[in-house]
Amino acid sequence: MSEKRGREHRKAVALRWDRAHAPRIAATGTGMTAEEILRIADEHDIPLQQDPALTEALAQIPLGEEIPPALYVAVAEVLAFVFMLAGIDPRRDQSEDSSVVTESVKSQSS
Repeated sequence: MSEKRGREHRKAVALRWDRAHAPRIAATGTGMTAEEILRIADEHDIPLQQDPALTEALAQIPLGEEIPPALYVAVAEVLAFVFMLAGIDPRRDQSEDSSVVTESVKSQSS
């Protein structure tokens, strides 16, 4: 039962950015759905950013919607980190879409 409870406190949001528009919410979920999002991200080498506050904010946005301007800076910082890790200069390499997953894990209270 505690394992199930732990999953209920996990949240994940996947973003997709085609560079022509603001990033969009590609997937969002809690519990086992979050675990599946994280598994798929791992299988496809999609970077994971653990950012509880950003994850909570992004989870409020409907699936398929662009992120609001209020989150541009926070998401840009995550994407910049992803590009740096991948050795991509987004000003020069415009060929591919980008994806990233943010995660939040709330600790259990006794």
